[in-house]
Amino acid sequence: MSALVSAAVLVGFVAGCGGSSDVTSSTGSASNAAATSGGAGAQLQLVAYSTPKKAYDALTTAFAQTSAGNGVTFGQSFGASGSQSRAVDSGQPADVVAFSTEPDMTRLVKDGIVAKNWDANREKGISSDSVVVMVVRKGNPKHIAGWDDLIKPGVDVITPNPSTSGSARWNILAGYGAQLKEGKTPDQALAYVNTLLTKNVSVQDSSASAALQTFTGGKGDVLLDYESDALAAQKAGDAIQLVYPKQTLLIETPIAVTAKSSHQSRAQAFLNWQWSTAGQTIWGQKGYRPVVASVAKQFADKFPTPPQLFTIDYLGGWSKVKAEFFEPSTGSITRIEEAAGVPTAS
Repeated sequence: MSALVSAAVLVGFVAGCGGSSDVTSSTGSASNAAATSGGAGAQLQLVAYSTPKKAYDALTTAFAQTSAGNGVTFGQSFGASGSQSRAVDSGQPADVVAFSTEPDMTRLVKDGIVAKNWDANREKGISSDSVVVMVVRKGNPKHIAGWDDLIKPGVDVITPNPSTSGSARWNILAGYGAQLKEGKTPDQALAYVNTLLTKNVSVQDSSASAALQTFTGGKGDVLLDYESDALAAQKAGDAIQLVYPKQTLLIETPIAVTAKSSHQSRAQAFLNWQWSTAGQTIWGQKGYRPVVASVAKQFADKFPTPPQLFTIDYLGGWSKVKAEFFEPSTGSITRIEEAAGVPTAS
């Protein structure tokens, strides 16, 4: 089996937007706005998965310029989604949490850190959408067109580690679901994932941003990634291009206010604002698919719809998927990773 290595970083999309580190990192006020004398000052702690740092920089800066955000500053922490969720569960201060996958939010709901009704709104608690894409070298020298190409001999694939990265789980589930869409049985779909992970994936970094740097640093023929992440790298000038497979998975990323926040009204105001036309427009400008339909229409030409795009519900929903594939020791993907010698400790 190929050796595993690690790396980190993300790059910009529109007007230099993009990245974050592959390890949890805290920055100062993301809005770069000091509390003003005209409003009650409050610093909100935003804890999020790694890739949308630049998007949140733009969102928090714009929010601070509104009447609802007057006097609000932000402290931010970005890292692999699973690691961030566990950190908050272990006591890391957070007013707003934004993860890659629903189970990372569910962990906090179970422990009373996030309210049970966190997703009881029109957007179902989802901040923005993306899709799983294949990122290749400019000119696509290996002629990658779809999922079957990823398991051909000599094709080196990069994807993060599903024990820490939400992106990795989306990637793996996209490949698995694509096999079902092609008419294969669940056993055949799992066999495909087994082949992909054990024979063709050479690097499993801790997060999507780390995997992106590994790829842009010269390792691998194909990177499985968020569309938003790949667009950011392309906009920044990296010699890559995106391949949209015929079958792929819609990525829906959750956001919530914590129940223990001492600034709940301010935190909720930020969530409400990022679902506004202004907030969703920023998401779209940064390479993320808006979840508000009226705004999404404005970006229809920027985000192609793959012919067989499916959601997590096609695979039975996150509760079923997590238990079947990713539970420690018993999950089928976890067992594949353990057999291949890949670290699976969360």
